Amino acid sequence: MRLAAARLQPYALPLRAAWRTAAGAFVERRGWLLRLASVDGLHGHGDCAPLPASGTEDAARAEAALAALLRGIVGRTVSEALAALPPAPGDAPAARCAVECALLDLAAQAAGHPLAEALRGAPAARSVAVNAAPGALIDVDAATLRAAVAQGFTVLKLKVGTAPPGQEIARLRTLAAALPAGVRLRLDANRAWPASVAAEFIAACGDLPLDMLEEPLADPRADALADLQAAAAFPLALDESAPCRPDDPFFAAPPVRRLVLKPPRLGGLRPALALARHAAGAGLACVVTGSIDSACGLLAATHLAAALALEATPTRDGQRTASQELAHGLATAGWLAADLGQAPRARDGRLHLPAGPGLGFRPDA
Repeated sequence: MRLAAARLQPYALPLRAAWRTAAGAFVERRGWLLRLASVDGLHGHGDCAPLPASGTEDAARAEAALAALLRGIVGRTVSEALAALPPAPGDAPAARCAVECALLDLAAQAAGHPLAEALRGAPAARSVAVNAAPGALIDVDAATLRAAVAQGFTVLKLKVGTAPPGQEIARLRTLAAALPAGVRLRLDANRAWPASVAAEFIAACGDLPLDMLEEPLADPRADALADLQAAAAFPLALDESAPCRPDDPFFAAPPVRRLVLKPPRLGGLRPALALARHAAGAGLACVVTGSIDSACGLLAATHLAAALALEATPTRDGQRTASQELAHGLATAGWLAADLGQAPRARDGRLHLPAGPGLGFRPDA
């Protein structure tokens, strides 16, 4: 299957409200929608939406990398174009991710398989559990969380590190007391704290229904993370400071229990899947998340989560266990006031993949 055309469409998608984290805030998502056409009339799509705070290149580097990656791509077969991609993640992982995704979309359509199934090389899940994403802890109230629970979510993710720790702990206790049994809170500090503050925060949360805490340390040294994890009653996770390559020494003795995977940071869906499988061999569970992505980017990440959903996870003592389904951070489409197409929407706490082969993305006119 040869490529007949490549088109980049820049976009700017406004958010309904500012997305606030300890690393800063933004009110729109900018990027490029890539559309590759094959000679037999198929169209593959990929989303390039760089966000340096999440570990990708900046917009200028992404634009230059897209131009370089697409130079000479027309006329190649999909297989040739995939083989020509530079090693992941590279210095422009969001751009590489977009091109790889569009090519994999075409290949999966030609094979008649959903992208998740083509990625895994075997049947994949058709839906994945997801957490709600109400926003920053300091900005939400009990009514907001109860509304998310009423929609079927059992894991609610909140951004912390945007207010003094004592104030956030008090608010966490108030909100946790208002939640029904079985609902858990997932926290993301975005590297807000020094080790002493993180330790105090974790100790104060020991009796709360926490699912995990992401990126607690401003300086995420392995020894400091290991000390925190040993003292925590819940899993710690790394996101923007996590290793991007399976050969990283980190995996010899992981200091935390979970990794957060973002395909644009890792250079694509296949590199993310390979890293997840390597992480599982080291006893780590993986959660796929986005960064308030467009419908195209969100669908790609959901296919990755679906490809992982049926994988077994080895424990650190070498025993293989059935994978416990974790909620992924992908229920974010509601934050966008406008989008590039129809995004997957959560029903009863799950995202369902579109029927049919490939990515399943259809751009709006």
